[in-house]
Amino acid sequence: MVALQHHVAAFNTAKASENLIHDDATARRFGFTGGLVPGVEVYAYMTHPAARHWGRAWLESGWLSARFIKPVYDGERAEITADEAEDGTLAITVRVGDRLCATGNAGMTEAPLAPIADIAAAPLPAADDRPPASFDSLVADSVLGEVSFDPSPAALTAYHQAVGEDLSLYGDGGPVHPGLLLRLANAALKDNVRLGPWIHVGSQARHRALAAPGARLTGRARVARTYRNKGHSFVDLDVIVADGATRVMEARHVAIFALRQVSQPEAAHSGA
Repeated sequence: MVALQHHVAAFNTAKASENLIHDDATARRFGFTGGLVPGVEVYAYMTHPAARHWGRAWLESGWLSARFIKPVYDGERAEITADEAEDGTLAITVRVGDRLCATGNAGMTEAPLAPIADIAAAPLPAADDRPPASFDSLVADSVLGEVSFDPSPAALTAYHQAVGEDLSLYGDGGPVHPGLLLRLANAALKDNVRLGPWIHVGSQARHRALAAPGARLTGRARVARTYRNKGHSFVDLDVIVADGATRVMEARHVAIFALRQVSQPEAAHSGA
């Protein structure tokens, strides 16, 4: 049975972002030790053993389901472990010391995520016109404004360094990293509604095709549902990342869009 390990010096790529859960002082007000490393970057760490195990084929048609349990903080040494299950999938964990930060599964077989129906293009609101995130502005089945990203070679190199990615398949002319693709799911939320501190708590993603450097990637999202749990307000988004008419990734993206204020350390899940 395959057993893979990968280590990353965690880096908080979002210290200066609009989401103040990545700011040390703000995060401490919510019971955390400091600013959270973004969940999309922890997701990127988790893709490493899957891409190492299956190669480009996984980037074309594989899947990964991830749940973030505890925070990863800037400068910590994260250990990513993947163990092969009897069905051929990989069971993946992220730990910092004895703290279990994330769990997930990856595979090449049928994905746990149901196919996502087409999402029509919708205009993105101007930053100052975004409504506050609420159950009224995030109504089930509503379509969010389209976001986009043009991954230049320089941007890809900087990203690989930020997430500790050293696989050669992402080298010169290699495909866009799936962690970078998932950032478009975050953008679909934050660029459509005005948020306070918020947290990305999990994603299920399925790859449909390789995304080449220089492609203009778009992200379209539909609100699947909103709900409350343990005092937090959640939203589930269905997201399609595409290169023109070609679907590159489909994802169910889960976030706490409004946190309850807590006094107990690390009482909410890991980071957006």
